[in-house]
Amino acid sequence: MSFVQNYPFFSIVLSLLCAVVSFVVPARWGKRLTYFLLCASLYMQAHLLVFCTAGHVSFSYMMGHYPAPWGNEIAAGIIEPLMALVFVIVILLSVSGGGKYIESDIAGGKQNLYWVMVDLAHVALMALCYTNDIFTGYVFIEICTIASCALLCIRESGRTLIASVRYMVFALIGSGLFLIGVIYTYAITGHLLFPQLYETIQALWAEGTYRFAMTAAIGLMTAGLAIKSGLFPFHFWMPDTYGRATPASSGILSGVVSKGYIFLLIKIIYRVIGAEIFAASGVQTVLLLFGIAGMVAGSVSAILSRRITTMVAFSSAAQIGYVFMGLGMGGQAALLAVFFQIFAHALTKPMLFLASRDLSEASGGHQEFRHLRGAAHRDPAAGIAFTAGALSMVGVPIFAGFIPKLYFAAASFNMGWRTWAVLLALAVSTVLNVLYFLYTAMVIWMPNAPEQREYRVHRDDRGIWAIVVFIVFNLAVGLGSAGITTLLTQGFDLFCK
Repeated sequence: MSFVQNYPFFSIVLSLLCAVVSFVVPARWGKRLTYFLLCASLYMQAHLLVFCTAGHVSFSYMMGHYPAPWGNEIAAGIIEPLMALVFVIVILLSVSGGGKYIESDIAGGKQNLYWVMVDLAHVALMALCYTNDIFTGYVFIEICTIASCALLCIRESGRTLIASVRYMVFALIGSGLFLIGVIYTYAITGHLLFPQLYETIQALWAEGTYRFAMTAAIGLMTAGLAIKSGLFPFHFWMPDTYGRATPASSGILSGVVSKGYIFLLIKIIYRVIGAEIFAASGVQTVLLLFGIAGMVAGSVSAILSRRITTMVAFSSAAQIGYVFMGLGMGGQAALLAVFFQIFAHALTKPMLFLASRDLSEASGGHQEFRHLRGAAHRDPAAGIAFTAGALSMVGVPIFAGFIPKLYFAAASFNMGWRTWAVLLALAVSTVLNVLYFLYTAMVIWMPNAPEQREYRVHRDDRGIWAIVVFIVFNLAVGLGSAGITTLLTQGFDLFCK
């Protein structure tokens, strides 16, 4: 076994070690440890991705000396380190770009705890990427939930406490449903590891045995992860959760945490259940309908919002709808569009939250649109970042957000009634995105009103560099989609059964 194949294990153990040490050291050392962890993890995920791509290999190995259900197993191919790499990049840019707000929003005595929770969020996401055990997936879902709630409520204000409680309620409902589904699955199959689950479920379904119970288990696990990801109609926790947290937390929660749950669902669909059985169960069609509803409902809620962060938060519900619509379409072409949507949203939404907070600070702390007129002139870096993010979310060519819309449209042909439903949903959602994203972009670039007072803008080079890197990655995905498509296609050969 190559040394590189140990990187998934090292990423998880190093994260836990940094979290423990950060808990007992001063905040500045906790911050340094977290940056070290993220940089080391960035190297390991990139190196592992190159290793798996060059050899076109996937591998798995047992943790310790005990087989399942007492032991555990890690698996990786091309898709797993690619997703882990995207997660690490977004976390690193979010905490770097939102560094000044971490210092101002969080009391000095609690800042080391903030870095502990960033480390725990990282370890949970790495485990969700690499685990080959469905119960281990549940364990790290709970760790991710705890870390997410702490990242939200650590900013001291009454509103964030309310938001964290609301988020916790929805998260626990989702976790509970997922756990019940896992229990049903284990009761039916007697297995927890993905390969054994896949073989047993395929055999039972072919025999016609336990079909109703298996459909119920599939529905419960899917519903649990969909609720935790913010699928319509369970998206109403998003405005306060994303809109009230410090920008670094908003970037992590919206950019990668929800994607971690979605990626686990994708693994369950393709590596535990099987795409054909998932389609036959009827759950796939339900996801399609709720995904389309989320695309429209999220955009309508964003249009009706009066605060910029609330608008950006509701737009996340619409963008999550795209992902679930793609999972509801089925097929490798739609799955390709789903991954591009995950990449585009992960690389755009944190940038929008960072820019929104900067624009608000340039307007005296106001977030209402009537106060944001001319904000981009007062803080050009934030204005450029928001405009780039808005163009990406609308789907303007050369930006990352254009590619998934194109791929969803191409994948929808020859699908019967789904073709017209998907194409209509894409058209309506795009028009709605234009109405609120481009409207906001025009407002912030309007000349200052004569009666508007000037506000002093505190510039932070860390935030500017993070914004620049976000924009570069966004353009790289938009302009380099052919290479990423080739990489994903190779990964699907190893990932999909």
